[in-house]
Amino acid sequence: MQKRTLGKSNLEVSALGLGCMGMSYAYGPAPDKQEMIQLLRMAVERGMTFFDTAESYGPYVNEELVGEALAPYRENVVIATKFGFHFGPNAERLGLSSKPEHIKHVVEGSLKRLRIETIDLYYQHRVDPEVPIEDVAGTVKELIEAGKVKHFGLSEAGAQTIRRAHAVQPLTAVQSEYSLWTRDPEAEALPTCEELGIGFVPFSPLGSGFLTGKIATTTTFDPSDIRTSYPRFAPEARQANQALVDLLGRIAEQKKATTAQIALAWLLAQKPWIVPIPGMRKLERLDENMGAAGVELTSDDLREIESAASKIKVQGSRLPDAILKMTGR
Repeated sequence: MQKRTLGKSNLEVSALGLGCMGMSYAYGPAPDKQEMIQLLRMAVERGMTFFDTAESYGPYVNEELVGEALAPYRENVVIATKFGFHFGPNAERLGLSSKPEHIKHVVEGSLKRLRIETIDLYYQHRVDPEVPIEDVAGTVKELIEAGKVKHFGLSEAGAQTIRRAHAVQPLTAVQSEYSLWTRDPEAEALPTCEELGIGFVPFSPLGSGFLTGKIATTTTFDPSDIRTSYPRFAPEARQANQALVDLLGRIAEQKKATTAQIALAWLLAQKPWIVPIPGMRKLERLDENMGAAGVELTSDDLREIESAASKIKVQGSRLPDAILKMTGR
């Protein structure tokens, strides 16, 4: 697979990474662990080198899965994980915490679960309004100096927070939701990353599955699926947003590709330092998504997509209000 470098850093990764969250939780019942281990290893064998997890996915179990699966390939992969929440004795989420002492404590757990000595890319999962970002960046800087972390990142952070953090410890990557139906980063985050030489990692690049064209207004989700609480996945919103999927489908037909491949190829065409991390739980989805790196969208294709997309108003908030309040700080 083609490689990309995240911003001005020396961190080279595959052009597409793998978002591992759904392998353990969030999108209905978790799949079989051994099947997911096998899938992760197949991804490496096919040339994927960038894997994204977090202590909060589960919590903890996703890091354990990724650690076990990738242990035989440690020298050939880049593993990103995240800090920023604290949990109770029964692993219940109690809220945000990026206090320096907390970061120094939880990094040890992540290292152990991931079976590694150094975290390649360590993101603050959500900005903690109670802790100055300079303190967070300074703490990660100490972890880098101690050899426990190589690169620093932020997730769902606003432009000013990105600048303030970068001034203390240069950021390698910023991660936020970005796709043809979530274009918020284009206003401030992407220009800021470009100015400062920071890579950008879109999560949910397929709109949590909607942009694959495989979710209809009649599709039902398991009660444990987080999409049941997303306004954008309400049946009436799905019906309105189908126009975007239809647009991707038309381009896909021209390119002899799939709808999902066009959605990913569009992201790859935006900037050479953008590395999407779609989630996947099946081998056929892995092969399909990796195939997106070989789909070339010409400037005419991109203009056609932009022109048509500009006429489509996406319906529904991407997240529930309570979660949305934690983003863009």
